[in-house]
Amino acid sequence: MKKTLIAAAIMLMASPVFAAPENYVVDTDGMHASINFKINHLGYSWVVGRFNDFKGNFVFDEDDAANNSVAITINTNSVDSNHAERDRHVRSKDFLDVKQFPEASFKSTSVTQGEDAGEYQVKGDLTLHGVTKEVVFEIEEVGAGKDPWGGYRRGFEGEMTLKPSDFGIDYDLGPAAATMELEFILEGVKQ
Repeated sequence: MKKTLIAAAIMLMASPVFAAPENYVVDTDGMHASINFKINHLGYSWVVGRFNDFKGNFVFDEDDAANNSVAITINTNSVDSNHAERDRHVRSKDFLDVKQFPEASFKSTSVTQGEDAGEYQVKGDLTLHGVTKEVVFEIEEVGAGKDPWGGYRRGFEGEMTLKPSDFGIDYDLGPAAATMELEFILEGVKQ
């Protein structure tokens, strides 16, 4: 009996320990996260901006990327390009039409491990201007660990290129503005 117990204990210690998926809430209270965009202006320069009001969460499993997921909701009225007159125009029917479409969102449908550790390909549904399209973000883990307040945090950054016209935003800004860059920087607090 004693030998059986010792053998069972050795087998348990030798068994691999798999971490359970971890749930995180994106830290928008401390604004340790941002959703940014960049679009070419007439082929001469760039207009950069961000959305100041959004919320989200993600699930992360170190052992199996297929268990990972992310969901983000954006208040489109919070667009901020550091120019009030331009922001009013971007909120109008010419672009975001925030009265009719007050939210944009992204919800992942699958996550796959990239070639290198900490790199992921996140496929999901991006809803913008009332149109939902499948998109792919290339995501990279920035880091993870304990914070000074007794919590645990994990951060990622990712970007993709999209065509506003694919989402029904067809205001003509010229060929240089046919695409825009969208960037997510998300720091989550483990729940």
